[in-house]
Amino acid sequence: MIRYDLVCAGGHRFDGWFRSSGDFDAQAARRLLSCAVCGSGEVTKALMAPAVATGSAAPAAEPASPPAAPAQEVALVSDEHRRLRRMLVELRAELVKDAVDVGDRFPEEARKIHYGEAEKASIYGRASPEEARRLAEEGVAFHPLPTLPDEQN
Repeated sequence: MIRYDLVCAGGHRFDGWFRSSGDFDAQAARRLLSCAVCGSGEVTKALMAPAVATGSAAPAAEPASPPAAPAQEVALVSDEHRRLRRMLVELRAELVKDAVDVGDRFPEEARKIHYGEAEKASIYGRASPEEARRLAEEGVAFHPLPTLPDEQN
């Protein structure tokens, strides 16, 4: 596994784990990556500072290791994060329960509703960042749905 620092078009920084650098490239090309904060699909690798050997003549002495601490369970996700995640899942479920998933036709269907060519209805679906920008410029009201990274797998 490889971990990358990622950044979205909105400047939100987060990390992602991938099987390989090629796996990141494939997911990015298929637009499967999105920002956990704003939902932006414009995600790139952020500049990372790797540990680099300086090439000095004598290697630095290793610091003395502290005595080993007794083994203890390590939580990968805190209780608070689990609670917030559950709230996001519940919020998303509430938002879509009476809405129609129009998939990739979202920009087209949202415009029809906005311009009175279709009856007002709650819809959701997918739009590229460029399509979302154009909708916003036209004054079409919409809001990104909260997504979680595991929904993109």
